[in-house]
Amino acid sequence: MSRAGTAGYDMSIIFSPQGKLYQIEYAFKAIKTGGLTSVGIRGKDSVVVATQKKIPDKLIDPKSITSLYKLTDYIGCVQTGIVPDSKSQVSRAIQECASFHHKFGYQMPPNVLAKRIADIAQLSTQHASARPLGVAMILIGIDDELGPQLYKIDPAGVYCGYKATGAGEKEQETTNFLEKKFKSNPQLSRDETIQMAISTLQNVLGADLKASDIEIGICTVENKKFAVMTEEEIDVQLTKLAERD
Repeated sequence: MSRAGTAGYDMSIIFSPQGKLYQIEYAFKAIKTGGLTSVGIRGKDSVVVATQKKIPDKLIDPKSITSLYKLTDYIGCVQTGIVPDSKSQVSRAIQECASFHHKFGYQMPPNVLAKRIADIAQLSTQHASARPLGVAMILIGIDDELGPQLYKIDPAGVYCGYKATGAGEKEQETTNFLEKKFKSNPQLSRDETIQMAISTLQNVLGADLKASDIEIGICTVENKKFAVMTEEEIDVQLTKLAERD
């Protein structure tokens, strides 16, 4: 964005004559700079998040690189965007969950956490001393009353519940693909939900992915706890998907 066009309106959280907040627009662009694409899909009795896994250096231990985070035993998320911002937001989310559990004596529901994280993100759009975080959080969990839950929180502090959603470099392509698949509102089983997440990534990226190329986190009604799938488990789903196609 040219300096002449913004005329200093991008230096802090201040409305331009066109009614834009350039700092927020920059935050949305920053989400795509990591070059990763993530997807979240809600099934009948499970909810899944999947994302690409890229190791920037051959010397780095692959186990230390992840975009999936466990916030409580029952809630997890995938972070897409600037890594330090992701870790900062995750750290705050964990604190909020612990505080809620200590205060009320039961686990924080996914929708309450999504609203709280969105409210905190929105504060950064009000104060010149705070920079909006360049990260999108896709949050999953199982609600005792509502069942599988899937939420996305953006840098502007907007959060929505989704049947399926995407974030990152290929967000628009992911959304287009999922809209076609979800026209009939399918009631997906656990395996179908996982395979649709993998299929979505493969289609938008235009490549056959190996188990080491992706990360998958899942919550099921049966188990309720957030779990990260191993490479062996992902490989089984890739084989089933290949056989089905």
